[in-house]
Amino acid sequence: MDTPVLKTLKRQLAYFLRRFYVGIKTGPSRQHFRTYIQGQLGNLERKTAAAIALEAGVAPRSLQEFLEIHRWDHHRVRTRLQEVVTQAYAHPQAIGQIDETSYAKKGDQTCGVQRQYCGATGKKDNCVVSVHLGYVADAFHTLVDSDVYLPEETWAHDADRCQAAGIPDEVSYRPKWQIGLDLLARSWAQGVRLAYLCADEIYGRCHHFRQGVAEYGIIYGVEVPCSLKGWTQSPPLQTPSTHASSTGRPRTQTRLAPGAPTPRRVDRLWQRGGPSWEAFHVKETQKGPVVWEIRSTRFFPWEEGLPGPEQWLLIARQVLTGEHKYFLCNAPSDTPVEQMIHVIFSRWHIERIFEEAKGQVGLDHFEVRHYQPLIRHLILSMVSLFFLMQESDQIQEKKIYLERASRSPGTRCAASVSYTHLTLPTNREV
Repeated sequence: MDTPVLKTLKRQLAYFLRRFYVGIKTGPSRQHFRTYIQGQLGNLERKTAAAIALEAGVAPRSLQEFLEIHRWDHHRVRTRLQEVVTQAYAHPQAIGQIDETSYAKKGDQTCGVQRQYCGATGKKDNCVVSVHLGYVADAFHTLVDSDVYLPEETWAHDADRCQAAGIPDEVSYRPKWQIGLDLLARSWAQGVRLAYLCADEIYGRCHHFRQGVAEYGIIYGVEVPCSLKGWTQSPPLQTPSTHASSTGRPRTQTRLAPGAPTPRRVDRLWQRGGPSWEAFHVKETQKGPVVWEIRSTRFFPWEEGLPGPEQWLLIARQVLTGEHKYFLCNAPSDTPVEQMIHVIFSRWHIERIFEEAKGQVGLDHFEVRHYQPLIRHLILSMVSLFFLMQESDQIQEKKIYLERASRSPGTRCAASVSYTHLTLPTNREV
């Protein structure tokens, strides 16, 4: 945010920040809180604690200590953020996104650092990964929760390393899908309600994750790998026997009946023919419309040897590139395909959120090694991002109002629809 623009919003920012003082009790900590947020919203090239401090004319060590050792309740700041977002942008059709982002780092001392796939560099690299919950309500979007991923290979069983990085004893290894469910549970407890949720295949491939999301009554649209197996019709099952047979102990678990069809990979369901492809205009870009062709069918995913709950399988094919993606959606059987597409392709919001969080407020500019200051940085970045998104949303609303007010009577404005069904002249086979 440009400095002149930030100055015009000085009053709004002061009021906004006061809403978070419930977690920051002392005067010095509140001052550092204001300084840090203002620095993240400013136009510094690198928004590190040291750079923000120098810009504000305070000692760099003071902001570093604010992150590392000051006694303020960052958990309460996070829950307050979730409460404020809910109060301002609660929506019956709100969409959540679980996704991760990475930060390239040197050395091996930073909490959670490991050589792993790094989206920032597009390859396996030394980096830190954090998992996030995004929130979308109409055109508004922001982050409502975050946590650090601690790789099992290099951190879970190294007590000395964890202690050196300041990781509390109660914080242990969790797979990314479990972190995603924990973020959902934490936000839900503060009143954040989601009608839908989308995630990529890192999360969608795990049936425990899908089940955990469904338990909230949320309709998910998650990407799954092409190797996922299942059935388009429920296979016959053998129920547990209550009587011992002559051959041994009675069965105590349900299993597939003899002769049941073998589950098939989703990329091999239809070698020939199959449901027709339908074309959908997913979004508009500077290069033109993005169109995907969709096949859909009811599906029973293979889950630990048995068919899982009946749901939708959607196979998407990019018209220009031929790229294929596969999605599961637990929407009711009478749900229009357009509605499911709206959910599964809402993931582009989280990509944009990460771009804004890194490019505008310095989400990836942290220079801390220990667990607590890293968590605090993530939370403060979410607060800064929410203010930025809120002000941008209000500016856009004013712009729309002025445009409507300036139109001559009787002039009609075409409705903006993100996901519009298209009819293409031909249907091509897989």
